[in-house]
Amino acid sequence: MTNNSTIKQVLLNKHMLICIFTGFSSGLPLYILIALLPAWLRSEGVDLKAIGLFALIQLPFTWKFLWAPLFDRYIPPLGRRRGWLFISQLTLILSIPCFGLWHPQLDLWTIAYLACLIAFFSASQDIVLDAYRRELLLDIELGLGSAIHVNAYKIASLIPGSLSLILADHLPWSSVFFITALFMLPGIVMTLCISEPQLKNSPPKTLKAAVIEPFQEFLSRNGVQSALLVLAFIFFYKLGDSMATALATPFYLDMGFSKTEIGLIAKNAGLWPSVIGGLLGGIWMIKLGINRALWLFGIIQMLAILGFAWLATIGHDLPVLALVIGIEALGVGLGTAAFVAFIAHTTHPLYTATQFALFTSLAAVPRTFANAATGYLVDWLGWKAFFLLCFVIAIPGMLLLFKVAPWNGIHKPVD
Repeated sequence: MTNNSTIKQVLLNKHMLICIFTGFSSGLPLYILIALLPAWLRSEGVDLKAIGLFALIQLPFTWKFLWAPLFDRYIPPLGRRRGWLFISQLTLILSIPCFGLWHPQLDLWTIAYLACLIAFFSASQDIVLDAYRRELLLDIELGLGSAIHVNAYKIASLIPGSLSLILADHLPWSSVFFITALFMLPGIVMTLCISEPQLKNSPPKTLKAAVIEPFQEFLSRNGVQSALLVLAFIFFYKLGDSMATALATPFYLDMGFSKTEIGLIAKNAGLWPSVIGGLLGGIWMIKLGINRALWLFGIIQMLAILGFAWLATIGHDLPVLALVIGIEALGVGLGTAAFVAFIAHTTHPLYTATQFALFTSLAAVPRTFANAATGYLVDWLGWKAFFLLCFVIAIPGMLLLFKVAPWNGIHKPVD
């Protein structure tokens, strides 16, 4: 079978359609928390410091591996994956409209508790969706399927970040949250329509086994040293890029761009190149394989960081801003597609939920903790030197590819 016919066969596959639904359903509740919720609080006069503290509600996405073993061990009605998916999605569609029951000035703590609950069930949904997608997709489909999932995840941001804000100018916030929650319905319909993945072997028989065995299997698969190298790679591969974009909007403002210029250019030059990059990355991975994709896409991802250093030198220049944002978004789309496919290949089918949650939680650590130091680094170094530092920080992740994904090696799936 030729490469072109293989690509066509993978593209015209119902698995890819399912990945659209998994990505959209996964991204929607997160963007409600990080885009719509702050907008609502600010519009109701809540202090910026209090709104900033709401960033802590994202912690469940970093610690989700702690309860992931429950989803590998216990099997509710509808099946191990579909059952937990239905429970988490039903909880989300019922809880999101509850924001409209309270007033931010009077019930801020209640809103914070609700936001934490939604974050918990959103992270839980992510655990099961990642596990289901890994068990659903064939090895050759993992790259493109992961890319489609990630892109649908990003497109979901347009609902809370755009449509819901427009509705808020014409409807009460209670109606806005209710309408926004209804966009969880496609995910619920998907859960009811899909079939449960078939496993070759039995899942863990006890909760203790579900907690211990995934770690034992990962450490014993190729030895402790190899396992530590994989974990280090997962931590470092996107660290430089993550730090470089942590303060993107303040950087643009410091360069003299207006909020309108940033809003118009960042939305158009940022989202769609990222989506295109993800799709191209998924298609190219069918020909390249995951190892070579990690190398090529990682280099593009690194070079995109230097674009910010270039903009810091030039200053206010709209075409350069659009070019820098577009290239960075394209690099992120490519790099993320290969990175997510690598993580999927690294998980064992019996412990998909726990291992996938562990790896993605580790990948989220830079976003949650390392990025907290970026403001101090910029204050100390200045913007140009900061971006050059981010470029240097991206090098260890690329060097680790010699060990975890050599250019001429084949990243073998786990049996």
